[in-house]
Amino acid sequence: MKRIQLGNTVFEGENDAYLIEADRTTLVDTAVAVPSARADLREGLSEHGVEFADVDAVVLTHWHPDHAGLAGEIQAAGDATVYVHEADAPLVDGRERPFAMDPAAQRETFDRWGLPTDARERLTTFFEREGTDIYGREADVTPIVDGETIDLGGVELEAVHLPGHTAGLCAFAFDPRTVPGHDPVRGGDRAGEDPPAEAFTGDALLPRYTPNVGGADVRVEEPLAAYAGSLVRIVERDWDAAHPGHRERIDEPSRRAAEILDHHRDRTRRVLDVLESGPATAWEVSAELFGDLEEIHTLHGPGEAFAHLDHLERAGVLERDGTAYRLLDPDPIVADLFPTTALDAASR
Repeated sequence: MKRIQLGNTVFEGENDAYLIEADRTTLVDTAVAVPSARADLREGLSEHGVEFADVDAVVLTHWHPDHAGLAGEIQAAGDATVYVHEADAPLVDGRERPFAMDPAAQRETFDRWGLPTDARERLTTFFEREGTDIYGREADVTPIVDGETIDLGGVELEAVHLPGHTAGLCAFAFDPRTVPGHDPVRGGDRAGEDPPAEAFTGDALLPRYTPNVGGADVRVEEPLAAYAGSLVRIVERDWDAAHPGHRERIDEPSRRAAEILDHHRDRTRRVLDVLESGPATAWEVSAELFGDLEEIHTLHGPGEAFAHLDHLERAGVLERDGTAYRLLDPDPIVADLFPTTALDAASR
């Protein structure tokens, strides 16, 4: 297995694509469909004697263009099979328009979040500047579901559905001993332990940032609850290593997932602190949490605030009047609003 790191100045940067040279030459995630990223991917593949036309399978962790943008182009070059979870499939095969290309969805969402005119104009300008080309060519996809196994010929990838960042985000778990050219984080079986297991986690788990929830895919119902459940699932799977969609390998993915879950508990407390001063919209809470925002973060900031406000409203801690939220319970037990894991219990 080879990691190919890609330049990307649009989103989180330092995208990762992974080449698996099994019986079926496979690429896990691609790149945003811009010339520089395309060149990076071509160069990274060529270092291993692989061209787009040689790829037999493209496995997508989720629909975002910095991961799926070149899937259709690679498929057109060599008839690769493109796998993606059924919830994200319509955004890869063109049956649905992404949020950046859907003015009606934008208006409804911005109204709900209370975005002022200048913020809307900044986002519209950003979407127009980046254009539609970043989403790349539509692909003929093979939808997958949780628990399904993709057979690459000697290597099997198990789809593990981890919604939150997007509706259909999947990790793909595998036995590292079966992957040609890959050194497992730990070697063969240890007495009394399960066999080694690793996973490609896309943006469900990142080493330096907390993946955005709420703004990254506005289709997700109860985004914070969905993502908290996904983090618990990562902890329970207890993989030896995670190979994320951005930056370096994560050697203790369960611990990292527990850290992110705790981060969201802390952020919930900060949201409650903001509302102690009076009712506020998602945009106003975002301003208190993140300050001034630019480009895609003008979407992600209020989306994240909305995810927390929505979570608190559903728990009966807040009530919404129009676009503003006000406290009903000024002193909730925040820990009770989130699931717990074995690592949480061990740290207490």
